[in-house]
Order: sequence, then structure tokens, then C-alpha cells
Amino acid sequence: MRPACVVAGKVLQEIAGFIKPGVTTRQVDNFAAERMAAYGAKSAFIGYRKYPCHTCISVNEEVVHGLANERELRFGDIVSVDVGVRYNGFIGDNALTVAVGGCGVAAQQLMDVTECALHLGIAAAVPGNRVTDISRAIQDYVEGNGFSVVREFVGHGVGRTMHEEPQVPNFVDRKMNDRLRAGMTIAIEPMVNAGRPDVKILKDGWTVVTQDGSLSAHFEHTVLITDGEPEILTWPEKTPSRLKAA
Repeated sequence: MRPACVVAGKVLQEIAGFIKPGVTTRQVDNFAAERMAAYGAKSAFIGYRKYPCHTCISVNEEVVHGLANERELRFGDIVSVDVGVRYNGFIGDNALTVAVGGCGVAAQQLMDVTECALHLGIAAAVPGNRVTDISRAIQDYVEGNGFSVVREFVGHGVGRTMHEEPQVPNFVDRKMNDRLRAGMTIAIEPMVNAGRPDVKILKDGWTVVTQDGSLSAHFEHTVLITDGEPEILTWPEKTPSRLKAA
């Protein structure tokens, strides 16, 4: 898993650097495809359940699974980019949300809380804990800061295929409560709304948006559960987060 996740992490960071005002989401998606190819990888998304793009690019009130098109990104937008690559038979999966040039205080707080919730969830991914320990850490932090977690979409196991067991919700669900074991690789991915948690899918059949039109943010890492601290597989060297939980 490590090589695939390293590629996924590098591609995601390169995309984040490519995003700027005036760039279209299709240009972002094409850039992502070029960078994947440069590393000898392919998108794990395109063609998956007939998904038509190389990445998921979701803008402002779009939560996840946004489709690349001719939309130009504007200063002040926030953009969630989800990158999954297939490399040497394994999947690396990660996501982040970035501001286009800059953003307002409320949008920045939403992104900060979502990223910090991700790292609090990762810190709970240790042997002997259960999935609900991850879920509780994320939900408590998000809701404690006045935001809401999406219920319809969750994290998941990842390995040779995109979605494997166990499911990893960002809210406590006793039905999804597998015990964590060393050697498991899971994608932890809080999807956080500024308003209510309710979402809907647009007529394109893919793009998920907040029902109330509020902003949404999405951060994700693929994590290896070890005998000690969890290992973030999609965290490229020399790109530390200022929000990493101690």
C-alpha cells in the first residue's frame, strides 16, 4: 500500500498547488490525470461505477463526487479534491479542501475544523479500539465547534479495491463498529457541513450538495493501523499539517 499512497499524496499536493482563480475544474482534472501518468499510476475513480472523471472536484456547497466541467474557479471559492490512484495493484486514496486564492474567516474555520477532526480520528486508529472510537472523536470535535457531519457517506477500508470493509462513519453508528487490528488500511474522511448535515444528489447522478446551500469541506488520508501509532500512508514527506493532533 505504501507506494500507491505516496503517489496519491504527491498528486493531491500538486493539484492543490495548481488550483488558482480562473482555472476550470476540467483543467484541474486533466492536470491530475497527467500527474498520475507521470508517476506510472492511473485514476482509481474513472470508470468506477461509471464515474466519468479522474478526480472528484467539489466546489463550495458541493460535498463530494463533484464532476469536472467548464466551471471557472473564483477567488474565495473553497474546493474539495479527492484523489484515488491505482498503482502496482493497490489503491491510495486521499482528499483535501483548499481556498482559491483566499477565503473568508467562516470558510477557513470550516476547513480547519474538518482537517483537525481528521487527525483526531486518525489518533484513535489504534489496535484494540473500535471504529466507533474514530467516529466519536470526529463527531464530538465537529459538533463541538458548531458544524455537522454528513451521514450518507462514510470512510472505508481500502486496499486492492476502492471500497472494502470496514465502513468508517464520521458519526457514531453501533452497526459499524469493527475492532481495529494491526495491518488494516482504512480511509478516514470527515465530510463536514457549515450548516445542517442533510445532503442531496444533483441531476447529474453524482454531485452531492448540502441541502441548505451551506459550505462543505472534506479531508481524507489512508491510514495503516500498526502495533503502535497509526501511520498516515498518504502524507508525503515534508508536507506536515499545522493541524496534526499531538
